Amino acid sequence: MVTSAYQHGSPSWIDLGSPDVPAASAFYTAVFGWEFLSAGPEAGGYGMFQLDGKTVAAIGRLDEGATSAWTVYFQTRDADATAKAVEQAGGTVRVPPFDVMDAGRMAPLTDPTGGEFAVWQAGRTVGLDVVGEPNTFCWAELHSPDTKAALAFYQTLFGWRAADSGVPGVEYTVLSTSEGERPEADFGGLAAMHEGLNLGWLVTFAAADVDAVAAATTANGGSVLMPPDDVPTVGRIGIFTDPFGAQFSVIQPLPRG
Repeated sequence: MVTSAYQHGSPSWIDLGSPDVPAASAFYTAVFGWEFLSAGPEAGGYGMFQLDGKTVAAIGRLDEGATSAWTVYFQTRDADATAKAVEQAGGTVRVPPFDVMDAGRMAPLTDPTGGEFAVWQAGRTVGLDVVGEPNTFCWAELHSPDTKAALAFYQTLFGWRAADSGVPGVEYTVLSTSEGERPEADFGGLAAMHEGLNLGWLVTFAAADVDAVAAATTANGGSVLMPPDDVPTVGRIGIFTDPFGAQFSVIQPLPRG
């Protein structure tokens, strides 16, 4: 699971691009109990989702022509060096690295298989305040048309480790940061494309009751892409969309034995 021991290559931030920030905020408040806190007039409508006063995600106005989606930010020691490495490895730098006031430095990027992501070089803000707990970000999963090429690309950037999930009948690669003991260093997964799911990174939130999240999602204008189901050795998982089409997953993880 994602942890707040942020290091090079680990997910440290997520944000949502939405065409209607107030309506999207109301949806996630109803589903997860989050509260929206504006980052101020200089932030152009960008703001934080908070739970019990701690930042668990963020949201901003959608770029013109873009599709509403969650973006995963990976920690980097040097955003400029990582952006250069992306180009050398066949990816795309959508926007050159830039400073976000004194919070940090970032760059929106795309891997060679089409998956969009971003990198974050910490300044005043290291990462999200809380992860891995109920109603917070806990896992990042890449769905790619070429898993081998995607894995090679990200390993070049971040030195990630990869291992088979061990779930019978499921082709799934578990991703870990370059440092730390497994499974504590595991933060996400890599899978082939699945019908109905968008190419790219799918964010997963932990929940105490996935079925309750499914009910709240539909009651507040969202949709169920994959009804809650039990995955052996993993937990109960469902995949949903918010009212503007942004996809996300929710897991009720099994207790670690």
